[in-house]
Amino acid sequence: MTFSQADLGNALAQCAAYAADLPWGSHDLLFALVPTAELRLQAPDLVGEGDDAPLSPVLQEVDDPSVDTATLLAGIGWPDAVVGTALLTEITVVAPDGGDDDGRRARLIGGALRTGARLALLDVQPDESDDPDSPNHLRTHPELAPELLDALAATFDEVPTEG
Repeated sequence: MTFSQADLGNALAQCAAYAADLPWGSHDLLFALVPTAELRLQAPDLVGEGDDAPLSPVLQEVDDPSVDTATLLAGIGWPDAVVGTALLTEITVVAPDGGDDDGRRARLIGGALRTGARLALLDVQPDESDDPDSPNHLRTHPELAPELLDALAATFDEVPTEG
């Protein structure tokens, strides 16, 4: 089955929704993206009733959350059932003009599929001037986080085995 850019975007939005309940300053979160239909067969308790999203993010336990992201991603290999991966990390966003602002915290959610589809979303932490009744919207840009997306895509590269 082939998954679209929209399917990837939906899965990344699910990752952002999961993180919305976590305090700011949390460690990076790594997700395997698996076909929901396959997950429903293999682990039905992980799929919500009525969940018809093509892809489901499954949070991966990281043995040592203090390991830097590059090292973590370099050591990952995914089984065939995993069709994509996503990483959520916190960053500081500064104005393009480099104004007086110290920047705002944001969550960067990057994802890549085995097929080559890539997408990054940005969720900026609200501040006092934001309307509390307005939902925080995810943002994207074609040039957002290319290094992260490259690193995520590389987790699907075949690693030669010794022997």
